[in-house]
Amino acid sequence: MKNVVVTGLGMVTPLGIGVEETWANAILGRSGIGMITRFDATDYPARIAGEVKGFDPLNYMDGKEAKKMDTFIHYAIAAAGYALADAGIDTATLSTHEKERAGVVIGAGIGGLPEIESTAKTLFERGPKRISPFFIPSVLANMGAGQVSIRFGLMGPNACPVTACTTGASAIGDAARIIERGDADFIVAGGAEAAITGLAVAGFASARALSRRNDEPLRASRPFDRDRDGFVMGEGAGVIVLERRDRAQARGARIYAELVGYGMSADAHHMTSPSPDGDGALRCMNRAIMDAGVVPESVDYINAHATSTMADAIETIAIKRAFGQHAHNLAVSSTKSMTGHLLGAAGGIEAIFAIKAIETGVIPPTINLDNPDPECDLFYTPNVAVKRKVDCALSNSFGFGGVNGSLIFSRFTG
Repeated sequence: MKNVVVTGLGMVTPLGIGVEETWANAILGRSGIGMITRFDATDYPARIAGEVKGFDPLNYMDGKEAKKMDTFIHYAIAAAGYALADAGIDTATLSTHEKERAGVVIGAGIGGLPEIESTAKTLFERGPKRISPFFIPSVLANMGAGQVSIRFGLMGPNACPVTACTTGASAIGDAARIIERGDADFIVAGGAEAAITGLAVAGFASARALSRRNDEPLRASRPFDRDRDGFVMGEGAGVIVLERRDRAQARGARIYAELVGYGMSADAHHMTSPSPDGDGALRCMNRAIMDAGVVPESVDYINAHATSTMADAIETIAIKRAFGQHAHNLAVSSTKSMTGHLLGAAGGIEAIFAIKAIETGVIPPTINLDNPDPECDLFYTPNVAVKRKVDCALSNSFGFGGVNGSLIFSRFTG
């Protein structure tokens, strides 16, 4: 991958509104996990989640507009606005030609599940005449991207990958490919998700995927730990501005990093479980490394997909297969220990964590790693952030259906 740089960052997460607050809490090792407030979870086996706190959609749109959108769209608009402002791009001043060369690729793994759930209840209790005419456009997964394009007048390529928990990474990688191909000059890319609902929690819990450590939510998400018992659902959005390098340089933009590699693969193994030997993740990382044109030893940090499930050990196997002896020199961390698992938004916010590690020379910790699983024997930055120069960082995302995505960012040297 060539000539694609990152010029803007935007986040809405359980750790904060905006990149600055989220990053500050992440490097302090704070948890954004708490008891569920979105619905009455008293009778649920899992009663904890990483909810976004203090978010008011009216800070980003008027009330009439907000009512026409599901929450994941609110998050997408907010994060995109932050990213564009951070990039120094005022879309109101762009010419028509510039807008036609500006795109949006924002995915959602599930889409508007809260609105689907509440509207189904309305249908069954009050009948079809009480269904809002805005129901369908409020829940479609692509409406995060669609509403962002409308809000900011971005008229170029518009797309919404839906690749389960790999969605955010897929969106960023696909957007970079579009720029590389010459079809856009800059793209707002990432993922958004807001699926903390009774239906989703019941479904994941029924599959025994969720942690049931309800009595200590701050310690529930514990990737790589021997006592991990499932992931914790999270919500939010992570969006970046990807830009053609020469355009960014010509306008004097701050360049956070260069996106140099993108790899994709399929496990082709099982609908929810990865290959036990880590083959799918291995091939995905190898393809990202090949795309970047770097040697494995040049990677300094991996933001792991690790969700606090048994699959953490499989990702460890894959990292050791991909990097050989260098795997033991790498810093690895799972920021899901603090945010929970944001599903389709995970790849977006975790790409930003990787970029911030390059920018700041600080690697966020994996908290709650008190009793390492013997099968997880790498350096996972346990419990405390580490200061270390990072010139090259890889972010992994893996999803149901066996879909895998890896992104590689490197320090921009001009």
